[in-house]
Amino acid sequence: MLTAVYKSKNKADTYLYIEKRDDFSKVPEPLLATFGQPVYVMMFNLANKDKLALADIDKVRHELGDKGFYLQLPPKTESLLDEFKKRNKGE
Repeated sequence: MLTAVYKSKNKADTYLYIEKRDDFSKVPEPLLATFGQPVYVMMFNLANKDKLALADIDKVRHELGDKGFYLQLPPKTESLLDEFKKRNKGE
């Protein structure tokens, strides 16, 4: 399964996987509006992969087959303020 990957100009570390290069017909318009102008990153064969760096490969395959696209959001990071509050809770 060939997969094209695009990064967002509007959202850091946000990627969109689609089935065919430059075919965004299955991606909802509100999502594309938020995503911004897609910037082509690469194309690869998902069938030849065992894992992906930051995405669950089974979820990517499932969503590509089911919806025709997969949106990879940046990993959730805890804010430094929340971390500070947790460490200094007892003081």
